[in-house]
Amino acid sequence: MVFGKCRDVLLKETELVQRIAGLQDVIRDAVVNRDWTDFESHFSTLNEMREEFAALETERERLFAGIKAGPDGQSGFYAFTASLPAVQRSEITEIYRSLKFEAMKVQVSNQALMGYIAGVRATMAGFFEIAFPERGGGKIYTPHGVPVSRDMRSMVLNQSF
Repeated sequence: MVFGKCRDVLLKETELVQRIAGLQDVIRDAVVNRDWTDFESHFSTLNEMREEFAALETERERLFAGIKAGPDGQSGFYAFTASLPAVQRSEITEIYRSLKFEAMKVQVSNQALMGYIAGVRATMAGFFEIAFPERGGGKIYTPHGVPVSRDMRSMVLNQSF
């Protein structure tokens, strides 16, 4: 049953997006509260979820691409749903809308978090540049004094200066 497979994949994707949103909230709270203890593991888990989502998305696209439903032989989600009985069409489109809505919320939340982090990084770089001009142009160091790259993982600060 193609309907059952498509429904299952969409439900798995929706559940995974909700888990991603929860983890993203944990990461946001960790950044705001400067709790860096499990920061790397959070990103590692997030990358695993991203890979799992990509696999589910590929499976969903494969399922929909294999379904020829329209009068002109078109394929895809909407062509598939057009061929379903009203009850099934309503159920699967509701799941699909929910998935798209959750994915949009995660994307907006991610953009807000990245904006916040960029602002913090710019503020910190400006502070260090003004406070310590002899330190060499805003380099960021590990707690052991080793220079690190300026990506997000390098933004580890103590609770106080």
